[in-house]
Amino acid sequence: MAQSKLIPIQQPKVNWQLVVSLLLIAFAGKFVIQHALPYFGFQQATFGRYWNYKWPLIGHISGGLLALVIGPFQFWKSFRNKYINTHRWLGRTYLLSILIGTVCSTYLAWTSAIKVNFSWALGLQALAFAWITTAAMAYISVMRGRIMQHREWMIRSYVVTFAFVTFRWLNDSSLAIQLMEKFTERGPAIIWLCWTVPLLITEIVLSWKYNNAY
Repeated sequence: MAQSKLIPIQQPKVNWQLVVSLLLIAFAGKFVIQHALPYFGFQQATFGRYWNYKWPLIGHISGGLLALVIGPFQFWKSFRNKYINTHRWLGRTYLLSILIGTVCSTYLAWTSAIKVNFSWALGLQALAFAWITTAAMAYISVMRGRIMQHREWMIRSYVVTFAFVTFRWLNDSSLAIQLMEKFTERGPAIIWLCWTVPLLITEIVLSWKYNNAY
């Protein structure tokens, strides 16, 4: 009898990019529902000590939320290729929302935040600077026709945009509260960690992909 050939069974490949994207969307969604949207009820109890700065805070939150929502559509390849004009207009809106958010963040840093301490104000200002810089570099790159650089800067920009979600999660974590009970110590430390560490990891990943391409 002729031996039958064994056909290897192919294991289904896991789309890790999709898995990570869904986890990030769920993570961001929880932040939006629990921590961002309540401010739009304009209740003084929700704003707390930020009540006198409610409009700059609303501008900051609105800019951040809009950028947070637009970001995934800009990375969605099939959507980008099919609706190129929509992609461009969303990109302009993304940049404008970050500009508004940055201006409001800068105002808040040197009004409400400076009342906490200088370290907290400086940390907020540094994050705002990184936010607008990465978005501006993405815009400059695409205007010069450097599409690959544009994509990489958009990744960096969205990592910084997501820092606001990361900050809230770290600030509310029991471990951070145990290590740094007072916000005057915890806040300034976390405001740096929430974007510098993710941005460092992003640079490592981008450099790894570039080196493997050659």
